[in-house]
Amino acid sequence: MASGNRSQSAQGLTLIAPPLGYAMLVLAAPLLTILAYSFLKDGYLTVIREFTFENYRAVLSDPIVRTIMLRSLLVAALVTLVTVALAFPVAYFLSFAVSPGRKSLWLFLITIPFWTSYLIRVFLWKVILGYNGVVNSGLKTLGIIDQPLSFLLYNVNSIVITLAHAYAPFAILPIFIALEKIDRSLLEAGRDLGESRAMTFWRVTLPLAMPGVVAASLIVFIPTIGDYVTPALIGGGKIPMIANMIQAQMLDLDNRPLGSALAVTAMIIVAVISLIFVAMNRRFLKVRQ
Repeated sequence: MASGNRSQSAQGLTLIAPPLGYAMLVLAAPLLTILAYSFLKDGYLTVIREFTFENYRAVLSDPIVRTIMLRSLLVAALVTLVTVALAFPVAYFLSFAVSPGRKSLWLFLITIPFWTSYLIRVFLWKVILGYNGVVNSGLKTLGIIDQPLSFLLYNVNSIVITLAHAYAPFAILPIFIALEKIDRSLLEAGRDLGESRAMTFWRVTLPLAMPGVVAASLIVFIPTIGDYVTPALIGGGKIPMIANMIQAQMLDLDNRPLGSALAVTAMIIVAVISLIFVAMNRRFLKVRQ
């Protein structure tokens, strides 16, 4: 029996080895390249292959870098908060209000935004929020405003709205899965004990759904902090985030070592925050069990 299990394990490893090796090569090679460049010196239109920590000293001591990094964390946190806050009622409705036969249809409708390119969706929000866009045109037609509103676009609010819409399905699905796993008899027991629906939700439903909420927060936060397109288009380049700064160092200024150091620093910060999310998720899972 033991030899049979070992042979099955060996067959499994043989089966997954090629795609696993390819994935490791594709993922590890760029990361190792960036890590190596971050310890080299920058020359005029070239990279001097001399080991140095100067790039990291520049990153840690530059107040502009700190400002942009804090802005990136703040925007990512706001997007995560708004996205999860809007996604939870949708997921709750799907789990508790929609009949089992129609849930697949609703999930299908939620995935419709993925049918179009992310870049096209960002451009659509630029059209909606623009000076002569849909919102301003509608308000002028209704006679609510005389002149178009100029504060709808090129600010943090427009970036948060666009990113929250883009990543909403990523937040809805894990919360929905967590809600689906809740034993409905626990909710019935809470109501039988005299708890109101609101208190049952607060004391039973929400704690049991927290693993999905934490997972949704992590899924939204990680790509948001490194988003480049939305700050460039919706922010108009006036509100750069860390990805825009990395792009400027890598391409515009041709300072690949400093750009690599920025990228590595951002990855370390995101990794630390991700570990905090994972620890929270494990805690909620233990409580749930």
